[in-house]
Amino acid sequence: MTTNQQYDAAVASCKDIFLKKTADYGTSWRVYRIISVADQIYIKAKRIRTIQEKGEQKIGDDILSEFKGILNYGIIGLIQLDITNDEVEELPVATVQKLYEEKISNAKNLMLDKNHDYGEAWRDMSQESFVDLILAKILRIKQIIANKGKTIVSEGIDANFYDIINYAVFGLILIEEGVHGS
Repeated sequence: MTTNQQYDAAVASCKDIFLKKTADYGTSWRVYRIISVADQIYIKAKRIRTIQEKGEQKIGDDILSEFKGILNYGIIGLIQLDITNDEVEELPVATVQKLYEEKISNAKNLMLDKNHDYGEAWRDMSQESFVDLILAKILRIKQIIANKGKTIVSEGIDANFYDIINYAVFGLILIEEGVHGS
């Protein structure tokens, strides 16, 4: 499979989970502020790191499912950045699907542009590095929030969420290829 196909396959399973959970729970995540979304991603990345370091786990969700959760929370973060009306709590599933597809399309286009320039260097990276990069991006988001959303020369919160999504996809692809354990 090509990188395009692998990307789409990794995202398809995440999107399926996201939309099924939306049907089950509605858009209860609409109450999350950006800091809460960042903390959810932090928890999942920190759990992966702990599993990597200990070499074992006691809870059923594996590294694969945690990367899927990270990707989906990245999408939530991007949607929350766009919907500034705090009063809108419930979104129809069709609207959520459209927003999900829009955000993932942007993430994929970013990945394609970066792959052009970096030559798919991510394929030679460790799963540990993806997790460390995700954690660093979360710390950046938290600092931008502490700075009231202002940056001097750095990218904004949205760029960090896009990078997090793509690191999660890379982790999923390499697990699927058997390069990294799940």
